[in-house]
This record gives sequence, structure tokens and C-alpha cells, in this order.
Amino acid sequence: MTEKTEAAAAAGAGKQPRSVRVVLLALMIAMMLAMLDNMIIGTAMPTIVGELGGLEHLSWVVTAYTLATAASTPLWGKLGDMYGRKGSFMTSIVIFLIGSALSGMAQDMGQLIGFRAIQGLGAGGLMVGVMAIIGDLIPPRERGKYQGMIAGVMALSMIGGPLVGGTITDNWGWRWSFYINIPLGVIALIAISAVLHLPKKRSKARIDYPGAALLTIGITAIVLVTTWGGTEYAWTSARIMELIGIGVAALVGFVFWQTKAAEPIMPLHIFRSRNFTLMSIIGFIVGFVMFGATLFLPLYQQAVQGASATNSGLLLLPMLGAMLVTSMVAGRVTTNTGRYKIFPVAGGALMTVGLFLLSTMDTDTTRFTSGLYMAVVGLGMGCLMQITMLVAQNSVEMKDMGVASSSTTLFRTLGSSFGVAIMGALFNHRVQDVMAERATGAGAKATEQSATLTADALNALPAAVRDAYQHAVSSGTHGAFLLGSAVAVLALVAAVFVKEVPLKGAGPKAADGPADGDTPASAKAPVTEAV
Repeated sequence: MTEKTEAAAAAGAGKQPRSVRVVLLALMIAMMLAMLDNMIIGTAMPTIVGELGGLEHLSWVVTAYTLATAASTPLWGKLGDMYGRKGSFMTSIVIFLIGSALSGMAQDMGQLIGFRAIQGLGAGGLMVGVMAIIGDLIPPRERGKYQGMIAGVMALSMIGGPLVGGTITDNWGWRWSFYINIPLGVIALIAISAVLHLPKKRSKARIDYPGAALLTIGITAIVLVTTWGGTEYAWTSARIMELIGIGVAALVGFVFWQTKAAEPIMPLHIFRSRNFTLMSIIGFIVGFVMFGATLFLPLYQQAVQGASATNSGLLLLPMLGAMLVTSMVAGRVTTNTGRYKIFPVAGGALMTVGLFLLSTMDTDTTRFTSGLYMAVVGLGMGCLMQITMLVAQNSVEMKDMGVASSSTTLFRTLGSSFGVAIMGALFNHRVQDVMAERATGAGAKATEQSATLTADALNALPAAVRDAYQHAVSSGTHGAFLLGSAVAVLALVAAVFVKEVPLKGAGPKAADGPADGDTPASAKAPVTEAV
């Protein structure tokens, strides 16, 4: 039996051939590389600064990676559509591994920042490549199950990243936080090279360099505004205003150019689909909420509930565990029924309620209660994480699978940048106001260190200052999560307007056909050719 015949028989039986399962394992390894990296490095940062110095440039180790990832994401998606998914994905892995090796060999902070940017360029292709290849390999009806597995890998990476980073740094040294990527990446490369067989593409169109430049400038300006605003520079400072002006001008120019380009980086016609546009909005909000929650929940639990920072990843276990389970269940149910609208609606509602419950936490809230609230948020995010990608891919033609995947990923990335910046600004403002009300000179010093006070340092403060600080952090998280809850309402509203277009492909009972409007051309394409 040939590989193509095996794929067709397996698809008819609702199974995937062995070759596809091997590829999926390699894809999960690649996704884990992209997700684990920042989590591991966060734990290793104190040791890195201790050896390399350059504390004043510390934030750029993360910012350089984030900028490069966000800016390169749409480019990787388009390159895959034009020249073939396999080649572009393997290239992104190689670039990521080169960046990892160079980062591990860095001799000063400047080198590390530059090499992290190289890593970020590769990481942008990893995330897009994983989603787009699944879109090529798996029929829409079956796709939810496998994208649920990818969401599970993301949740496990967020839980285990800090623990893995701490263990590697303590036992092998911080450089192995980067070197550990190499053997895993090589395994993924070998598996994909040997087993993945996708149709080769040879586009005669030229890459849209002006569009790529305008989009890169716009994204860079946005990320810098959300990174620097309220920290490096005041929100009303000239530098931030300049960046906002540059970003807006570049993005307006990009949209105009996309209507003229022969092969646009982000073809605007994909936004004519109501479902695709709604999924982009929901993805932005999921990013906004998720990364804001993962930032402020550990801070609250350490400062108010006295939890240790050593196992910081475990503090988020109720939320991430619920997200993991729900993602898997949502994927299975979608595969078995071909229906999915209930998940974005339920996800938007659960996320809104969960964030509102988190906003009610105060200095007397127990860990058990806060864990229950986190689980509600996790259930909501689990309903949304991969369903957004599934519906977005189901709303476009096969030729646009890469740009659909990259656009959805980009909106989620930009949402996370805005979430951290806006929720962070609100949090810091509330902390400073409450400290000014409840404490005096000593309280001001505590405020300056509000993001770095550990449980031990907190216990060393005078009782009055400690009480003031705990109330301040509680008030700050109240404001941040209340804002998150208000933003999550938009996801619920968007989900209500989603039109349920039946997913075609393998399944217990294949859908009869798409509903009127938003017809997914991707569902009509033969999938067995991809194996």
C-alpha cells in the first residue's frame, strides 16, 4: 500500500497514518521549543545578569525576541503559501537553533540581545508553521482534535517552563537553557525531513518587500509602545508619541499597499469572511487576557498569599490545567460532531465570569478560592485557544492557509503585548495610589520594588508597611482583572455572531455541506495529497 493510499484509507476510517502521527509529534516538539523558550529564560535571567552584567538592558533580552517573533510571523506564513510549507518550516527551525546556539555562547549582554533576535526570527516561523502544516495535513473536521493537542503542549510548557529553567540553571548552568533546544530541534528536523511530504510550490510572484517593511515597522512601533510605555518612558512622553505616530502611519500605509501589491503579505480579502474577522478579534482578546493573567496571578499569590516564587509555574496550575483539559475536550467534541460555535460562546462567558471573580480577590482570599477562580478562567481560555485557529483556517481557501494562520497568531501576540501594557499600567497606578494612602516613606521604597518583592522580603518589612503593600497589590489586581473582564465581554459578543459553517472531512458523520456564506474553500481541497 502506497503512502498516499494509506493516507486515504486512514482518513476514511477516521484515523491518521503513522507518517502523519510522526509529523504531529515533530510539530509538538517545535511548538514546545517556541513556547518553552521565554519561560525557561525568565527563570535563568538572574544568573545570566550575574555573569554577563548589563542589568540596565535586561528587558531587551525578552523584547528583542518578542519583536522579532511578531514582525516575522506574517512573513513566514506568506513564504509557506508561496514556496511550500515544508521548506519554510524547516528553515525557521534551523534559524531558531542557530540563534539558540549563539545565545548560549554569548559573552556579553549586547551579544545575547542580538542572538535572541535571531532566535525570535525563527520562533515566528515555528508557531505559524505548526498551525499551517496541521491545516494542510488534517481535514477541517479532524483538525480540532490535533489543535487541542497543540494547545495542551502550550499549557504544559507554561506550567513546566519555570521549573525546567530553574533545574537546568542550577545543575548545568544558564547556557544550557539555550543549548537544550538543539537536540530537540534536530529530532524535529529529522522527523519532518524524512516523513513530511507536501506538494512543492514554485511561485513566480516576487515577495512583497514594501509590504513586509511597512508591516515590520508598524509592529515594531506597537510592541515598543506597549513595552516602554509607563516604564522606560511616560505614556505622554515625546518618544512614545513618536512611536505611536510611526506605527499608525506604517500600518495605514501597509493597508493601502496591500490593495496594490501583486502578492500581498496579508491579503485583505481574507477579512471579508465574517468568521475570520471575528476569530482575529477573539484571538487578540485571548492574548490580552491570558498573558495579563499569567503576569499578575503569581504576583498576587506571592505578595498577598505568601506563596514562594521558587515554583512559580505551579501557582498557575489550576488555570493552565483547566485550559489543557478543556482544549483537549473541545477538540474531540468538534471532531466527533463537526460543530464548534458553542465553544467560543461558552469560552467568552466563562472567561468574563472568571476574570470578574478574580477581580473580587482581596487580602483574605484563600488559595483554594483563588484556585477555583483561576480554573474558571482556564476553562474559558481552553474553549477559545485552538478553536479560534480552527475556525479561521476553515474560513479561507487552501492557498491562504499560511497567511490565515500567521494573521491569527499575530493578533494573539499583539493582544498579549497590549494586555501586559494596559493591565500593567492600571496595576502600577493602583499600587502607587494605595501605598500613598496607607504608608509613608518606607511605603514609597516598597512601591519602587513592587514587582520584585518576594515572600521573604515582604516578611522583613515592618508590619504596617507589609499590610499596606498587600492591600495595594490586592487593589492593583482588582483593577487589572476587572479591566480584563470588561475586555472579555467583547470576545463573548464576537462569539455570538460567529456563523457555524460545518467542518468537512473525516468524522463519524461528515457534514453535508457548508452553510450559506463563509464557505470554506479549504474544506474542498483534497487533503490526502499532503501526506
